[in-house]
Amino acid sequence: MHQVINSPLTLGQFLNRVRKSKKLTQHETGQTFKLDQTTISSIEQGAKGTRIDTIFRLLAALDLEMIIQEKGNQQKRIDW
Repeated sequence: MHQVINSPLTLGQFLNRVRKSKKLTQHETGQTFKLDQTTISSIEQGAKGTRIDTIFRLLAALDLEMIIQEKGNQQKRIDW
């Protein structure tokens, strides 16, 4: 599953779709990684200023990883 993320809103919408596809509530998603339901709701609504470590905890809770690449270059992949 790939998604171009270019704003807090598109990130939130994507995470919301993934969570729902896994049939998880916001509360269930946050339990393992100690994230409040209100925090997950805020991220899914596109709140600005969310700490990056919080984003990574939510990605882990949804079994996702982040890949960063040059804009507009969907095929190029750099392995460091």
